[in-house]
Amino acid sequence: MIELIETIYEAAFVPERWNAVLQQASGLSNSASAQVFFFSDNGPPGGTTLDNLRPLFDEFIKGDFWKFCDSVQKMCSLQPASFVRVDDFLSSDEIERDPARIMLREFGIGAHLCTAIPMPTGELATFVFQKWIKDAGYDDAEVGRLDALRPHLARASLVAGRLRMERAEATTSALDLLGLPAAVLSANGRIMTTNLHLDRLDTAFLPVAYGGLAIADRDANRLFQRAVTGMSRADDAIGSIPVPGIGGEAPLVVHLLPLRRTAHDLFGNADILMMATPVKPSALVPSASLLNALFDLTPAEARLAADLAAGLTLAQSAGRYGITVKSARTYLERVFQKTGTHQQSQLVAMLKTMQPLVAPSVQ
Repeated sequence: MIELIETIYEAAFVPERWNAVLQQASGLSNSASAQVFFFSDNGPPGGTTLDNLRPLFDEFIKGDFWKFCDSVQKMCSLQPASFVRVDDFLSSDEIERDPARIMLREFGIGAHLCTAIPMPTGELATFVFQKWIKDAGYDDAEVGRLDALRPHLARASLVAGRLRMERAEATTSALDLLGLPAAVLSANGRIMTTNLHLDRLDTAFLPVAYGGLAIADRDANRLFQRAVTGMSRADDAIGSIPVPGIGGEAPLVVHLLPLRRTAHDLFGNADILMMATPVKPSALVPSASLLNALFDLTPAEARLAADLAAGLTLAQSAGRYGITVKSARTYLERVFQKTGTHQQSQLVAMLKTMQPLVAPSVQ
């Protein structure tokens, strides 16, 4: 699993490595094939597939074919915050007439798993895995193994989507192509390179002793320094950190990605990429799927956080999903840890600064 996670982060900058990611993840889930798609408002989707479905993949993304597939439109609309069995959300008639499913059935492909990862920058990444018809459907263990990879797929997708699946050839060009405030850091947190977008945020990001970097907000900086240290030890560190608006700027979410293998060489032997995605102030409540993508919340944790931000009590949210208040408190403690908050009121205040860029997640 560790090797696969490292390959995921390598693929963020070296798109030809997505094939290895899909191959290894297919092995974990006993899948016949797999694809990653990047949807945006700027034309047909990009992405890649395992070689055994390459001809079908090329036909799928050509022109507007994908727009007429019920399964694609349903998943893009629902944006499931975990891997789900696609057929659970389609009628038998929809499955029968779907153009993509017709082609795949002729090739021997049956059951599908899918998750969607909405990016705060506007792109939508979807990962799809398929079984051979003869192998029936996915069991819970296979779904769980893919769900364990989802936080890493989400952070890598944020980079890959911004780079439009093009290979980043140099540190400077990669940071510029991202179009987001970004820096590359050594394992001990020393700044190696920043881009102009980050340099302009000099009230939020501060240089410190020994060439280090700090966030002006105390709580965010505590999480940031802990995350940098955790990545240098290969711990399961926090990967996304909320930063409140500082100096009149919009609130941010800071993402940390480990640079592995080819990506490590590409960035001059740097160890960490830090980038920040701004979120616009709004009185509205963020959707659970966006919370899932930004903060690595599980679907249950994201639903609870969204409910609290919408004004529900802990008990009311627990009642909605048939869990005990004790379980809801356990989820809340995990949400506190992942978002860097300490109290329910603090969590709600932070969430209400975030714009709901995507539709609510699957319940």
